[in-house]
Amino acid sequence: MLTSEQITAQIPYCLSGTDFQGLGEKYEGKVRDNYSKGGRRIIVVTDRLSAFDHVITQIPFKGQVLNQMAKFWFEETKDIMANHVIEFPDPNVVTAKLCKALPVEMVVRGYLTGVTSTSVWYHYEKGVRDFCGNKLPDGMVKNQKFEKPIITPSTKAEHGGHDESVSREQILERGVLSAEQFDLMAEKAMKLYLRGVEICAKQGIILVDTKYEFGVDENGEIILIDEIHTPDSSRFWFANEYDARLRAGEEQKKIDKEYLREWLADRGFIGEGDIPKVPDDIRAETARRYIEAFELITGQTFMAEVGDVHERLKKNLSKYF
Repeated sequence: MLTSEQITAQIPYCLSGTDFQGLGEKYEGKVRDNYSKGGRRIIVVTDRLSAFDHVITQIPFKGQVLNQMAKFWFEETKDIMANHVIEFPDPNVVTAKLCKALPVEMVVRGYLTGVTSTSVWYHYEKGVRDFCGNKLPDGMVKNQKFEKPIITPSTKAEHGGHDESVSREQILERGVLSAEQFDLMAEKAMKLYLRGVEICAKQGIILVDTKYEFGVDENGEIILIDEIHTPDSSRFWFANEYDARLRAGEEQKKIDKEYLREWLADRGFIGEGDIPKVPDDIRAETARRYIEAFELITGQTFMAEVGDVHERLKKNLSKYF
């Protein structure tokens, strides 16, 4: 694992964004810069960190962690569902098939937890027992495992908007997806989640919940796009501490971006008002946790060098200009 000195030294080189002329039509998401041209999309994963539907700060090496972890998982799950990957020309970049994104994310949850207003625990605590069409039993406690994982679809908000948790019935009523599309996505999402659970368990990690995005390729086939099983799209806990912490009513030991979410929440920010300035030591610790997540979950050593990410990108993407 990189040393704390290496992580801190990378802070001035954080990739806040890109503006590559000639790479294609640009669309900027919360974390990714997308360039579309012909039948391909170049996705640059920046170091921006998004929480509570806002871009909060930049975290050193975060983009590389996310991209390399997605690479690992796309490879591990391609037998379940085809994905958009063409190649990985740079540690922060995936070149992908140009797809039409479907406007619903499939969120799969194995545990009753969460901190945001879209989380199942937020609603359960308020007495909700039918969440996105899932009937939930009384008497559950926070972080308890569901008898079976549940799917809680979410509409994908426009840039700057808020996602909305919805049921299958609501999606079909709105005409957002056909029943055939929804059922295929739900089936594949559950299989992908169970594969993730299986692989994480071998590493002593619990894949708590996650989300999947799907798109339609040039042949009309629904395939997996965006990312998969990263600390931005998923929640992970340590398996060896789960039971003791649950019995004690303590929060689980996490390896995801909840660390920074909780830091923000402790300062009164949960999406409204001014965003607190995140000090360098908190940014570095967040980076350490992202890198730790990569190494724990994949079983691989995270390889990275301190330096100018933007200049490296220009060199590695030169063939696309």
